[in-house]
Amino acid sequence: MDTADAPWSCPFDYAEALEFDPRLQRILAEKPIARIRMAYGEGEAWLVTRYEDVRTVTTDRRFSRSAVAGRDFPRMTPEPIVQSGSINLMDPPASSRLRRLVAKTFSPRHVARMREHIQAVVDGLLADMAVHGCPADFFAHVAAPLPLIAICEVLGIPEGEKDWLRGHALNLMNIGAGERDAAVRAKTELRAYFTELTAARRRAPGDDLISTLAAARDGTDLLDDHELAVMAMVLLITGQDTTTYQLGNIAYTLLTRDDVLGAVRTAPSRLPAVLDELLRFIPFRKGVGIPRVATEDVELGGVLIQAGDVVHVSYLTANRDVRKFPRPDEIDLGRSTAGHMTFGWGAHHCLGAPLAVMELEVAFSTLLRRFPGLRLAGRPEDVPWNTTSIWRHPLTLPIAW
Repeated sequence: MDTADAPWSCPFDYAEALEFDPRLQRILAEKPIARIRMAYGEGEAWLVTRYEDVRTVTTDRRFSRSAVAGRDFPRMTPEPIVQSGSINLMDPPASSRLRRLVAKTFSPRHVARMREHIQAVVDGLLADMAVHGCPADFFAHVAAPLPLIAICEVLGIPEGEKDWLRGHALNLMNIGAGERDAAVRAKTELRAYFTELTAARRRAPGDDLISTLAAARDGTDLLDDHELAVMAMVLLITGQDTTTYQLGNIAYTLLTRDDVLGAVRTAPSRLPAVLDELLRFIPFRKGVGIPRVATEDVELGGVLIQAGDVVHVSYLTANRDVRKFPRPDEIDLGRSTAGHMTFGWGAHHCLGAPLAVMELEVAFSTLLRRFPGLRLAGRPEDVPWNTTSIWRHPLTLPIAW
């Protein structure tokens, strides 16, 4: 049984378009449970990369998110993104209570009701893009504003505060050492903003998601003031960032893969299945997220993980594990992608996933219907990519029709 290895140095800064990080690929192939060092935080961590092992770590109660609190754990950003008191740092059953309360707002009935509103937002953005004319930057016209507008309207965020909030969210995601002060300031100011906003919604509720969360009950349970403020903050950050970048990534893939775009044009009803395979395939972020801590010694895949060890999982490599997905490095529009981990797994599976998927479906179905001649305006190799944050996405994406 392995107990120690020379650690892999893992900056996780690979940003070559949407090519898979070769270091992650090597770890998955050569050392699927590896010791790693990262750019920030103290000590080493384990990195778990195989699908079944990732599933074990994300569901086994011996691996704790709450034990991460207060630790300077190995990570990608100079300041931890995670918020103290957040559901992301809770274990069941504490997290289960909050998830039940929040899940009520993302039920199929609620998401279906939001769809009409998202459709109106998409229609307006595409109308403005048409007026702008060719070429237009898809990222600026659609990918960046759509999720921000959607989540801010769902949360009831005043119009004039959206850009300020997005700027603060972006500061939290930067990986440069010189960005620590800005990240600390952003976290503090966001927390204060949402503490004040949620208190106001307690006093005078409206028809927004924060007001719904404030009133949501699980038996006699309600979110307390601190939980409500942190939950609203987490929803703002996660509800716009990931969807923005996936809109850009999926658009780039469609516009550089004639076979994929052709399949959707020929049979628009296939769009949901195509999007699901692209969500599995696209390396939507760099590296890893929030780790767990082993609360006791655990043998996993022939490796002894000792109590107190920090354990990261890679959803990216799980999505590329040949044991789960045959020919994982290919886009296979006929495969079953049930069980992909793009939205996480287990107790921390993304609660907002139904809203994100609905936004993607509405955006791309409307885009392809309105602009049947849609194409990339320029060469794929000229598209600039983000290199400064944890996310993989095009900075601009010029399109024509």
